[in-house]
Amino acid sequence: MSVIGEAALSVFLELLGGKLLDSALNFVADHKQLHWQLKQWESILPDIQAVLDDAEEKQIKNMGVKNWLEDLQDLAYDMDDILDEFAYEELRLKLQYTIKLRLKLQNTQAQASTSKVRKLIPACFTGTGFTLTSFGFKNSMILKVRDITARLNNLTTRRSNLGLSEILSQAPTSKGNQPRLQPTSVMDEARERDLKAWVCVSDNFDAIAITKAILQSSTSESCDYSNLDLLQAKLKEKLSGKRILLVLDDIWNENYNDWTILRSPFGPGTYIIVTTRLQIVSSIVDPHKAFHLDTLSDDDCSSIFTQHALKARNFDGHLQFKEIGEKIVRRCNGLPLAAKAIGSLLRTVKYHGEWERIYESEIWNLPEKQCGIIPALRLSYHHLPSYLKRCFAYCSILPKDYEFKEEEIILLWRAEGLLQQKAMPQIKDLGNQYFQDLVSRSYFETSSKDKSRFVMHDLINDLAQVVAGKICSKLEGDKQQKFSNCTRHTSYIVSKYDTMKNFEAFNQVKLLRTFLPLNLSKNWSPYLTNVVLVDLLPRLGYLRVLSLSGYKITELPDVFENLKHLRSLNFSGTDIKYLPDSLCILYHLETLLLKKCSKLRRLPSKMGNLVNLHYLDIRGANSIERIPFRIDKLTNLQRLSNFIIGEGDGCHIRALKYLSNLKGDFRLSGLENVNGEYAGEAKSNEKQGIHRLVLEWSRDIKNDTRKKEVEEWVLDSLHPSKQLAQLVIQNYGGAKFSTWIADSSFENMLSLKLHNCKNCKSLPWIGRLLLLKDLSISGLDQVHKIGAKLFGENQSNVFASLESLRFHNMLNWEEWDLCEDDEQVSKFPSLRVLSIRQCPVLLGRLPNILQSLQKLEIYECSSLVASISSFPLLCELSVKGCEELVDEGSLSVQKVTSLKYVSFSNISKFNISAERIMLRIANSEAFEISGWKELGSLSQIGLRLVGHRCITIWNCPQLVSLETEEEILQLDKIPGVESLAIRVVKGSID
Repeated sequence: MSVIGEAALSVFLELLGGKLLDSALNFVADHKQLHWQLKQWESILPDIQAVLDDAEEKQIKNMGVKNWLEDLQDLAYDMDDILDEFAYEELRLKLQYTIKLRLKLQNTQAQASTSKVRKLIPACFTGTGFTLTSFGFKNSMILKVRDITARLNNLTTRRSNLGLSEILSQAPTSKGNQPRLQPTSVMDEARERDLKAWVCVSDNFDAIAITKAILQSSTSESCDYSNLDLLQAKLKEKLSGKRILLVLDDIWNENYNDWTILRSPFGPGTYIIVTTRLQIVSSIVDPHKAFHLDTLSDDDCSSIFTQHALKARNFDGHLQFKEIGEKIVRRCNGLPLAAKAIGSLLRTVKYHGEWERIYESEIWNLPEKQCGIIPALRLSYHHLPSYLKRCFAYCSILPKDYEFKEEEIILLWRAEGLLQQKAMPQIKDLGNQYFQDLVSRSYFETSSKDKSRFVMHDLINDLAQVVAGKICSKLEGDKQQKFSNCTRHTSYIVSKYDTMKNFEAFNQVKLLRTFLPLNLSKNWSPYLTNVVLVDLLPRLGYLRVLSLSGYKITELPDVFENLKHLRSLNFSGTDIKYLPDSLCILYHLETLLLKKCSKLRRLPSKMGNLVNLHYLDIRGANSIERIPFRIDKLTNLQRLSNFIIGEGDGCHIRALKYLSNLKGDFRLSGLENVNGEYAGEAKSNEKQGIHRLVLEWSRDIKNDTRKKEVEEWVLDSLHPSKQLAQLVIQNYGGAKFSTWIADSSFENMLSLKLHNCKNCKSLPWIGRLLLLKDLSISGLDQVHKIGAKLFGENQSNVFASLESLRFHNMLNWEEWDLCEDDEQVSKFPSLRVLSIRQCPVLLGRLPNILQSLQKLEIYECSSLVASISSFPLLCELSVKGCEELVDEGSLSVQKVTSLKYVSFSNISKFNISAERIMLRIANSEAFEISGWKELGSLSQIGLRLVGHRCITIWNCPQLVSLETEEEILQLDKIPGVESLAIRVVKGSID
């Protein structure tokens, strides 16, 4: 049974009765009939809002109240649609008027040959005859407004009849927080397995998809087979002779035959753990080996509760809440998710009375069947702030176990009008606030597989579905599901071939706002029938969100004139080559996603009409040659991933001065087509919201048309804001860097990358950037020496914050002067990663003392001596093609950390004693030797096989012996070794 959130509905009605209705009243001011109807709305809405608190309390027990709320919610959407239509028409007329004025001005200026004529230009427009009220309202609009007024009056009458007035059992435990009841035998089995795999099955039991997931999880190999027999044959081949631990999580399927078919590829040595909430599933799998998880003890439940409510292990430091807190904990009935949800709810509540109110809520006493969900979860939703309720309910369209990114959800919320912005809308700021609020309340959790993504616990997902009701629906797998006439938001899981049959359910919905396909497989791109594009989409005229992301489509039909309510379009990852011009009449469009549209050649020439566009992402759309003119009209743009200046368009960079709200990552490409005067007009120093800036010229630095002096002028003129945190300069053709790059006033600069600046002979004084954490320098062919200028002047603690330093592809770099004569100067005290690659003429040694270094890479530096003598915390070492590797033993045994990962290749002189080898390398996790032509035996360099978990040896043609012992080794009995691979070895191994 769904539950309509009164506060969420209240926010919706407040928005309708506020700015939207005011704007509509102004628009229809001269249309007496429409104006009178809308004035009725204005008077009725506050009376309805006043009783919503009472309605939510009564709806669970009173079906009449619940039906009233559902009808009100449906009506609110219809009101929003017609008000949005008024707003669209008003905006369309204003834009048409502006265009007419511009054209007339251009024609008049072309004819004006004297200043006297120019003075008369303003008088030319007095006869245009344009007013907003000259708009002819369609009869359909008038009928819709009348119908809504009648329904509003009906709801008012029913409200009185319902007596609404103004108001001043054991459930499943949480997988994320349940005690780890894994017996010792299971843990032992896990340690002994060759391969391990974890697959979330959920309630969509698809043997093909599950088998693919097992194959990928256990072997890291993907497979496009759609035939189960072929898939299982490949899986069986990969598992042959290996022991595997397989976890099948959250199984609901009760069909014994399905289970038998799924496990057929697994032979002896396979250990399968199944988690389920159904007893019958347990009996089908193996009833004699079932472990039943009981509810938590009061103490354990209390620990979870206090951790989230008080950030403490118990109530000892918060005795004022101890008694009431323990009462609340007992009401959680030992369910960890309930304790977590209620604890998160009370995290910011510091008043004892509020805790009492939560404890005394009647929702605790509702039967779970009547409430539709665990009462504690229903209670946590009930006390969400009103602005979060609709945001959370909207997330019910996400499939269970679907992993999502924060930005993905924020953009959907924005498109649906769920972010109640004020003044200038800020996508990231307000959306991030809402999102993190739901994270803090445990509605969203960080994914265990990808820390950049989030997931909803399946019971939280159930809660979202309960509170969303019929408004939100989703199609999952092969389930044939019908949508309600009330359905406004839907998602579906794509299949490899989405035919019209997959969309039969959409024939029932005419008022859909969200069309969201979700691809749960990253191994293939789905195909979409053209019927959906030319027949279904034009019928969905109320869409706010339309995504065709990832589909193998090459062309878009010209149907956007029917989709004027659209706020968000996502064509990312498609093969489209161009966007139809009709897209430019989507005056409400706020988000346009074109990521990885690698075949997209151009953007529409009339994009300047999309005056509400806030977010344009063309990352990876590398075939686009230029940003169209008139983009300066998009003054609301906050995210523009790339501004591309085409050949002959140099003056176009001046449009940037009007885009003052840009934020986040920003790339400026095609700078070889710009001169310094135009670059200065871009006002880049005023873009304080940009935290990462990429300045990019073309790779063709040797082109005769490119002038060093011009490019230096351009770089000087593109001085960014002092708020910048990351700067990348690529393919710059000037002979010197601008002084602003190393200006100490960049107090927020954390990352600097200088790439392929072929003509620069020296580096800026980067040491002045005191908070710099990441420095990458590559492809600077004219640099021969790096020394004092890198560090800056008068620095007592040089690069104090630097954690990562990379020098790559520096073909003529000969000397690294570390200025180590000054013992008072500490250099690189925080450096953790040092990578030097393709620096073939670099002489000398590495810095003497890097106390914090953990990872060292030296590749193809044939003249360099790599000494690791003074790197006590080093745990990853990869050396390929260097003059000499040295460890002189200057550090005591107690101060040296054993390396976890080691890779040696083609080292001319290996100058490390056997004693130091044992100390440094004896117990590494992974050990690799490759491309070492002179290596005859491991003992030659003091190495042994014993102690390394994974060993790889390849392309060592002279290798004839692995160990010092003369007896032949049994490779499967070497202590500590789990994996040994020997490849492309031409010698004979004893």
